[in-house]
Amino acid sequence: MHKVFLFLLILIFASCSYLPFTKKKDDDTAPKDTTAKKTSKADRKAEKIEKIEDKEPKPGDIKVIDGVEYIYTSNRRFMLTPYEPEYVWVRKDQFTPRMGEALLSGGAASKKEKDEMERRIAKLEEELKKKGIAPYMVYPQQMGMMPSGMGFMPAYPLIAFNYPSPKMKRRVIVTPFIDNSNYKEEGLGELATKRLISRLENTNAIICVDPNVLNLKGILTDPTNLKSLNELYGIQAVIKGALSDVYTSSSKIEGKDDKQTSFAMSKISIDIYNTDTNIILKQLSGRNPISLTREKGDMSSEKSKMKAIDLSIEIIAEDLLKAILTLDWHGRIASIESGKIYINAGRLSGLEKGSILEVYSIGEQVIDSRTQTPLGMIKGNFKGELEVVELFGVDASWAKIKKGGNFTPTDLVYFQK
Repeated sequence: MHKVFLFLLILIFASCSYLPFTKKKDDDTAPKDTTAKKTSKADRKAEKIEKIEDKEPKPGDIKVIDGVEYIYTSNRRFMLTPYEPEYVWVRKDQFTPRMGEALLSGGAASKKEKDEMERRIAKLEEELKKKGIAPYMVYPQQMGMMPSGMGFMPAYPLIAFNYPSPKMKRRVIVTPFIDNSNYKEEGLGELATKRLISRLENTNAIICVDPNVLNLKGILTDPTNLKSLNELYGIQAVIKGALSDVYTSSSKIEGKDDKQTSFAMSKISIDIYNTDTNIILKQLSGRNPISLTREKGDMSSEKSKMKAIDLSIEIIAEDLLKAILTLDWHGRIASIESGKIYINAGRLSGLEKGSILEVYSIGEQVIDSRTQTPLGMIKGNFKGELEVVELFGVDASWAKIKKGGNFTPTDLVYFQK
């Protein structure tokens, strides 16, 4: 009996590790399992964050690394240095906003996309204001017909003016634009020169003279050359222009299509030299509205830059035309042969058969005694009147004497008002 009792006691001790309370005790004293669960949750969280960060950033996005803010922005060395990416992360304290930064497409886009575009434009403009740059957002009324595509500029309605000699076209020279942009290899300065010439000639009030056909050497804006342009060639103004601050921004809208949308910004600055006084008559500058340069598809960046230049020119077009038309028109007697007085102006300038011209000798420059600045050239002695008989050539005519005499090839002629 005693042996049986001892056997049962050994059997109970041998099987105690399988009892329920023993398992609970083991669970309470096993921190390894709990640590493993916590580690698993942390890994899943880190994996989730990693997936979020793996998403492609958009221009204007901001992230923080070690307490320092970084902005995802256009790379200024893109297309200038090989293998440079289009966008890079830049420290916020080293970030300078570029015109057209982080813009989305508009036009046929959804309301949500348009709202996002407007928000980004507002954000950009706010940054520009902090930097002391205020883009022009007011646009001339005559720009209601702004074309699309490659920036082609049709003839705009002629602005109505009532200045001296309204029938006569002013002659001006547009010197090649100084290209201060980062796209010199694209010839944007030459493009801006041609665009401005086209815009002026489309007014039907301006004749742009090619400086290469004139027998002048040196810088055209030198006082000596300005005087020669006025007296010999009847040119009223010389326009010296510069192109700067050309920036572009391109992006694609996720979930839409693969076409790239681009915006651009440019600045046109011009000095108008009055050949009568040999000094600057007026200085103008224009910066285009960003939102009106939207181009989509192939070569959208190039198209938007061309449109930006057209818009910048249009910003100053009206003031430029007003300034030039304040200058009085005059021509010159080119030669005298067999009683015929030949004039270096004709049909292109606005003369007609029967037009009456007043003849004066070259006058003197009047100087302000206090400021020592020239006020303009007064007319010399009145010599008589001519009547245009015939128009010939591109822009020439001959006239007969109606009154007076003793004319010479140095005399200036003015349209009789």
